[in-house]
Order: sequence, then structure tokens, then C-alpha cells
Amino acid sequence: MKKYTGILLFLAMISEADMIFSQYPVYRIYPSVSNQIEPFIVRHPLNPQIMFASAYTIYLNFRSEGIYVSTDGGINWRGTDTCNGAPINGGHGGDPGPIIDKDGRFIITHQGGAVAGMYANYSTNQGLTWSNNYPILTGDQDKGAPATDDAIASPYYGRTYLAWTRFSTPFPIVLSYTSNGGVNWSSIIQVNNSFGGNRSFGPSIGVTPSGKVITVWASSIPVSPFIEDYIGVGISTDGGSNWSVSENAIDINGIRTTALSPWTIRANSFPVIDVDKTGGARNGWIYVATSSKNLAPAGSDPDIILYRSTNDGVSWSSGVRVNQDPMNNGRNQFFPAVRVDEDGGLNIVYYDNRNSVDSVDVYLSRSLDGGTTWSDHRITGQKFRPQAVSGALGAGNMGDNLGLTSGNGKLYPVWMANYTGLFQTWCANIDYATIGIQQISSETPKTFSLNQNFPNPFNPATTINFNLVKNGYTSLKIFNSAGKLVKILAEQNLNSGSYSVKWDASNEPSGIYFYTLETAGLKESRKMILVK
Repeated sequence: MKKYTGILLFLAMISEADMIFSQYPVYRIYPSVSNQIEPFIVRHPLNPQIMFASAYTIYLNFRSEGIYVSTDGGINWRGTDTCNGAPINGGHGGDPGPIIDKDGRFIITHQGGAVAGMYANYSTNQGLTWSNNYPILTGDQDKGAPATDDAIASPYYGRTYLAWTRFSTPFPIVLSYTSNGGVNWSSIIQVNNSFGGNRSFGPSIGVTPSGKVITVWASSIPVSPFIEDYIGVGISTDGGSNWSVSENAIDINGIRTTALSPWTIRANSFPVIDVDKTGGARNGWIYVATSSKNLAPAGSDPDIILYRSTNDGVSWSSGVRVNQDPMNNGRNQFFPAVRVDEDGGLNIVYYDNRNSVDSVDVYLSRSLDGGTTWSDHRITGQKFRPQAVSGALGAGNMGDNLGLTSGNGKLYPVWMANYTGLFQTWCANIDYATIGIQQISSETPKTFSLNQNFPNPFNPATTINFNLVKNGYTSLKIFNSAGKLVKILAEQNLNSGSYSVKWDASNEPSGIYFYTLETAGLKESRKMILVK
């Protein structure tokens, strides 16, 4: 390991020493001596082996954006804690926004300092070298959020967008775009005007399969700590030039604070967005996740809440509580990241202290039915205590987000944690085909069967075993006594063999339930009893 004044450059390979083993192997993607916070991760639109992650990096008084690259599906990573787009000292100040466009060009957007300008660099060699800083807009700017149009049918295919907050009255969301891989950026387009004195913060941006651009943001009350009151939605049908805006599309009660209890870290309810572009049954559905409390369906403590639109953002569903721990238990779920994987599964990762008052895990919640029902999965095998990061600007700043992408049948969440003393960027490579399902034998059984759950009656969890004699698409669903679907435990391709899956019914009422297994033209159902 070598030190350079103001510049840290390493080649990182995943080694056993950098892993924490849990249900999923957890590793640092780029071990270093810098703090790495606010991690994001994206994948190449056409090659899922290529991924680009970034973080806001801090070493003493030097700040930059980390450049972390994998070209083999997350097995190995290389990188640096310093974006080398000139000027290296100055002009780099965090809020990184990594993007890979349709041509494989890497783009990184970032601030020039604390709320100081919005800049971009591009790389034509997968992050080894970078163009000089491009000043998209100087002055007071904050929280850039990029997205690229990777829908081949879109008239704006290949265009990359960047939305952020102009940090002056009326605190609107503004946008710029590039149509040539970051060489030039458009003039600034104002998306909204804010309303009722509220301020617009924390945008997130997505693109539909037809090329419509959807931007969401938090509309916050104008008094510190600027608690989020609504989620605003902007829709553009002409590549970002003009916008149809609803300033109060979704009613929320945010969690923004500079001292989230029981810690003294800042937290927020900035929304995050993703769009289903799988071509499947829910193609084009838009999903937005945030943290909320004291407004149904959230409880009295911060919960992850999902909203969805099936008509390009014109109208939105009521909220669905994502995390499945008991309501009003005094535990916090915050900083969600959302991703629709290539098979249409809906995935949200977030920090969660359900297992400890003092420390957090990273949890994954996954839905196979477009966000109606959810299963929770603990990713991390080691907790950490949230705390403000030395050198990060702003009271209680531990960073404001996690990241999530997918490819190769896997999910790749990234998060910041101080397991090693420094806040570093960690990742897990999660095979989502086996989330929640354990194959207990690969030997082909003699007969197809669905076993009786055990224990039965049960409270609150039970285990279901089943045997498959053929490879094929398999579903395992749970219904209540009225025939209403309450949970999808499996809906995916499985090989022949014996399997086990656990159902936690903590949030379901006592009663009789039925579970049904279907595969390869075969079907079997059984009854079970939940007694609380």
C-alpha cells in the first residue's frame, strides 16, 4: 500500500481478511485508509459483468469521489479513493453519482464542495482515467441524482440525466442532461417551483421503457429540521425539456433530523425510485420508497414505505409497509435503496436496528408480487453503531444513502459501516433465486411432495419442506381461509431436489391458512394453523 499526498491509489482484490461471513459473504470492495460514505452502485446496461460503484471519500482534509470497478460480476474489484479528473485538489466534494451509459462510458457527477456547484467527469476506459471537471452549474447546489435512458425503444435512448436541488429560494429541483456521454451538458431546466413555502430536497430520477423521465423529491417544511411533508413528482415526455408536476403527489410524514435517536446522526426521508423494465407483467411500473413515521401505514417509529404507479407516475397507490418487524417496536428502518431485478423481483435494502437498540444491520426486503407482500432477510452478520463521520460536513453526517444494483441473477447492495474502525464501503453478492429458500438436497427425489409444515400449530414462524422431481418454474403461496393471497414464498425456477423455506407470520392474525405448491403441471395444498 502506498500513500500519495492528497491522492490514494490502490488495486483491491477481495480476500478472506476483508470478508465478514454471514448468510451472505460480506466484503469491503476497496479496503483503504479513507472514510468512504454515501455509496452508490450501478451496472452496465448491456453487460451485467461490469459494475461501477462510488462513495464520498474523506482523508484528513482531502475529499473526493471513490472509483470502484468490477468487470467480472463482483468477484474482483479495482479502484481508487480519488477521482483523477482535474483539478484533483478542489472541484470534488462528494454526493457522487456514478452512471454507465449504453455505450459503456462511465460518468461521475458530484459537487465541487459543500453545497458548491454541480460537476461531471467521464471516462472512456472504465474509470482508469477521467476527463477534466465539467461545470454543469456553479453556486449553491446539492444532492445530484443521475439516471441514464437505457430503453432501446426510447426516442432519447442513451441520454443521461442529472437532477438536484438548487440551494436558494425557492429551493427547486433542476435538471441537466448529456446526449454525448458527458462531453457537454444542456442548459439548466427548472423542474418545479416548490409550493406553500416548502423546499424541495433529495431528488431521485428514473426512466420508463418508453423514455418518459420521472423525477421524485421530498417537499419539506421550510423550518429546521425541514421535515418532509410530501413527495413531489415530475413527469417529462420530451427528454426533460418540459415537466408536468405534482408538488404533493404522495403524503408522507418524514423523519428528517440531525440526531436520530438513539444515535446522533442525521437522517432523512428522501425518496428513491426505480422502474420495472423487464418486459414482464409489471413492465413500466414505477416504485418509490422512503422512510416515514406517525402516518399510516408507518408506525410510531421510522418504517420503510413503498408507493407504486402503474400509469407512468400520473397516480400513486397507497403506501405499503415494507419491513416486517412488529409495528411500533421503537426500532428504526432508514436510508432505503430500491431495485427491480432482471426477473421482476422488487428489492429494497436499508439500515435496521430491530436486533439491537444500539446498533444496526443491513436488511433486504424482497417482493415477488410488485410490492404487495414482502419477506425480510438480514444481509449482515455483524452490526455496527451509527455515528457521525470525522471530516464529513454537516451535523451528524454519516452519509445519506445505501446503493443497490443487480445482474447475473444476483443482487449487489453497498453500504457504509465502520466494522474496521473506519467507515468503508461494503458489499454482498446475493443469489436472489435462493433468497429465503434453502436447498437441503440436490438428489432428485422419487416423488413430488409438499410436506406438512412444522411446528403446526405455530406462533409466529413455521417451516415448509417440499420435493421437486423436475427442474421448472415453481411457486409456493400462502392463502388465508377466505382464499386471499397473503404471501408468496417462492416464484422462480428451481432445480429438482429437496427444499426448505420458513414463513414468519408475525404480522398475520391467528387462523387457518393454506399453502399451495405448483410446478411442472403438478399442484398440492396443505392446511396450517397460526395460534397467537
